[in-house]
Amino acid sequence: MAPTVIEGIEGAKSLVGQELGVSSWYEVTQEKINAFADATGDHNFIHVDEEAAAKTPFGSTIAHGLFTLSLGPMFTYEIMTATNVTFAVNYGYDKVRFPAPVLVNSKVRM
Repeated sequence: MAPTVIEGIEGAKSLVGQELGVSSWYEVTQEKINAFADATGDHNFIHVDEEAAAKTPFGSTIAHGLFTLSLGPMFTYEIMTATNVTFAVNYGYDKVRFPAPVLVNSKVRM
């Protein structure tokens, strides 16, 4: 599916509340979780110790919440593109929650 083209700020405002598209699936492997743990210094066992994590109610390791959140830009670039803007930056997030774990080897998309 071709990305949705957003024509400047006014174009973005006109799309509020509309679905822009759906990204492709992305597999969250243990290697990717480990790389995120190394990059952030968050080596909580639930993310990196497969044996210990198997004994939790999740039954396996899970991705860091911030890892899953950080996939947003990759998915965004896949589903939309902006024209008539000099640059764009992430302003932030409101009320971000992680209602369900992302188990190792799960596939996610936006």
